[in-house]
Amino acid sequence: MTLTGRTGLIALLCVLPVAFSARPGVAFGVLLALLSAAVVVDVVLAGSPRALTFSRSGQTSARLGQPVVAILKIGNGGRSRFRGVVRDAWAPSARAEPRIHPVTLAAGQQISVTTQLCPVRRGDQESAVVTARSVGPLGLAGRQCSHRVPWQIRILPPFLSRKHLPSRLARLRELEGTTPVLIRGQGTEFDSLREYVVGDDVRSIDWRATARRADVVVRTWRPERDRRVVIVLDTGRTSAGRVGVDPTAADPGGWPRLDWSMDAALLLAALATRAGDHVDFLAHDRVTRAAVINSSRTELLAHLVDAMAPLEPALIESDPGALVAAIQRRARRRALVVLLTDLNASALDEGLITVLPQLTAKHKVLLAAVADPRVDMLAAGRADAVAVYDAAAAERARNERSVVASRLRRCGVEVVDAPPEELAPELADHYLAMKATGRL
Repeated sequence: MTLTGRTGLIALLCVLPVAFSARPGVAFGVLLALLSAAVVVDVVLAGSPRALTFSRSGQTSARLGQPVVAILKIGNGGRSRFRGVVRDAWAPSARAEPRIHPVTLAAGQQISVTTQLCPVRRGDQESAVVTARSVGPLGLAGRQCSHRVPWQIRILPPFLSRKHLPSRLARLRELEGTTPVLIRGQGTEFDSLREYVVGDDVRSIDWRATARRADVVVRTWRPERDRRVVIVLDTGRTSAGRVGVDPTAADPGGWPRLDWSMDAALLLAALATRAGDHVDFLAHDRVTRAAVINSSRTELLAHLVDAMAPLEPALIESDPGALVAAIQRRARRRALVVLLTDLNASALDEGLITVLPQLTAKHKVLLAAVADPRVDMLAAGRADAVAVYDAAAAERARNERSVVASRLRRCGVEVVDAPPEELAPELADHYLAMKATGRL
């Protein structure tokens, strides 16, 4: 049973006759009995919320930042009219509107109500209970019941770096020679033979073909295809730090490093797939959290965003030995291993640098890290004594990061260290440069 505000207001008004009555005790008892009887009658005449039936429909996935519609179908299986409200409850991060739906249903009638979600977090949004509250004809009281109507909407990464894909694909076509440009396409994979023209590199002359044709013939090259790219996402504690701004929120507070790394991984995967390479994906800290292996090129991006959606930073230290073992189990042939992690000196010194030789001995390793732009802002501060101390600490952090990057390069690891918004395009550019020069 539930009481409405009208009951409280009437009870408050009953104070006046009790106060001015010659026999306040009797007046109080009589008014209380009348109000209680009215409440009981109202509850009895209210429609039963237990007789309602619920079912759901609508979207099951959407990208972060896009509104999602959840449709709730309500049917009245009882004999009496239902008049009241229905609350379709979701997690606070779903930003569900409206929170309450006024509903009037005759016996046997069915209607649909729509709740719009504007999620501010990536992952699986699951509905809570649906609560129905009926009100009697007097508006004093009613009945309430909660129903479990499960529904899940997967909020996918927004893939904001998609805007950089057309320009990188154009550069890829230039490398492959399918677009007329002023420079010659580069590469190390044999493409075709053609006649020699002035300006060609004499090292490209195919002497056997020249002897057969009695004319000078040169080989043409294209960037390597059918290579394997393994993208590894570190989901350990360093991936939880918030950097940059949150472009999908009204009050930007910064994305976790994990989300920026996901965005860069999606752009690289889309580019590598178009380049004809096979892309695998791993998310790992101490154990493998997600994996996309041997996915077809047409379905790769769909599988990637679906695998990335529920990932959250694990507040534990990553296990580099287990990470290397997981890569080696899945990459038997030589591959480009792209490790998206942080250039954290303590974390790398304690584990990753010691096991990197196991990877670099067989694979080409590229480490990509998200730099915090606030460090550069602090390093430029000179306003007062506090700002100077902050600048000194920031400069020390930058120097340590630079030293770690230099050590990794000496170990044969290529490093891309860029601010959040620039990481995805710089990683794509580095991949294209490696492909053009035959370093894969």
